[in-house]
Amino acid sequence: MTTTMTPTNFALGEEHNLLRASVKQMLQRFESRREEFREVARREKRFPQELWEAFAEVGLQGCLVPEEYGGNGAGLLALTIGFEEICANGFSPGLLLVTAMDSACILKNGSPDVKERFLPKIADGSLKLCFAITEPDAGTNTFRISTTAKRDGDRYLLNGQKIFISGADVADYMLVVARTTTLEELQAQGKPKSHGLSLFLVDTKAKGLEKTPINIGLSEELTQFQLFFDNVEVPADQLIGQEDNGTFAMFNSLNPERILAGAICAGMAESALRKAVDYAKQRKVFKDTPIGAYQSIAHPLAEVKIGLEAVKLMTYRAAWAFDREMNPAEVGNYANMAKFMGADLAIKAVDAAIETYGGLAFAEETGLINQWAGARLFKTAPVSREMILNYVSEWNLGLPRSY
Repeated sequence: MTTTMTPTNFALGEEHNLLRASVKQMLQRFESRREEFREVARREKRFPQELWEAFAEVGLQGCLVPEEYGGNGAGLLALTIGFEEICANGFSPGLLLVTAMDSACILKNGSPDVKERFLPKIADGSLKLCFAITEPDAGTNTFRISTTAKRDGDRYLLNGQKIFISGADVADYMLVVARTTTLEELQAQGKPKSHGLSLFLVDTKAKGLEKTPINIGLSEELTQFQLFFDNVEVPADQLIGQEDNGTFAMFNSLNPERILAGAICAGMAESALRKAVDYAKQRKVFKDTPIGAYQSIAHPLAEVKIGLEAVKLMTYRAAWAFDREMNPAEVGNYANMAKFMGADLAIKAVDAAIETYGGLAFAEETGLINQWAGARLFKTAPVSREMILNYVSEWNLGLPRSY
């Protein structure tokens, strides 16, 4: 394999650069419809089916699916590059994020039967997935979740609730994290709270599952939902991994999610930077000098460029580690850092673009205010900045646990 060694594509092979070119070429077909897609997202909270099908055409849904199951097996690094390119060109990967993170978990932890049933349909784009973990009373403390799954013959019965679940209305299945051993049972057995979690593939149209939309005020194409499970039946063979030992399996979804979030943020930052630079080159206010000549405009944009190169490298490193099946804790370390740096950079980049545009930035046609809201979301989700700092403080620096 031939590799290139430039700052922005360190250790990327020809296949990675070809995928980037393919994604860019595919997006050019929709260039004239970008505003239409944004309006659909704002008014209808709907991801464009044409774009989803185009993602499948260039193989994005199949990146984490081996060839034996109908995918291309290109890996998370390739998918990361695809996400970055999508966002850099002003589009959104939407439901592809949660579908990809679920497919990673199914591949690494699913039974042969589950892989055979689900992975080919994920690869060809005919199956959409979402991920359900967050609960109202648990927040970022996953080990506090209280949704239960109790075995009843050849099925499990799910009871409880989830909140801020993206795309539950358009996904065909969701990967649900539930307790097969309650916290009270663990305490009585003297087992740690990390024990007793299990993962299930649940049909989003299952009887007893109620979905309540949440208006979060963002112009995004996925609706957020609160979910209520009332004796929702799940076939026992749709347990992903081992009962009660789902913690490590869960991170086979959460680590890719954070890595891809870093890629999204890098793409958002690049999109905002392009807008700002193009505007700064042609906008004149005093005499005949473009505002890009002023250091108060140029230097913040230069700082974004420097940060962008660093975020890309960290995100690529995290994806590379995942593809090489390194220890999930080590992958998680890189994934957390990539997401942390990416979220901060995305906010900084969009804010610098707003400063460059001045009052015009608040006009809807620029899209910068919506972009800022989207960037700010990544500071909190899918894992908060503070929890990443807690993780690095404890596991990298050896400092006492604070929470």
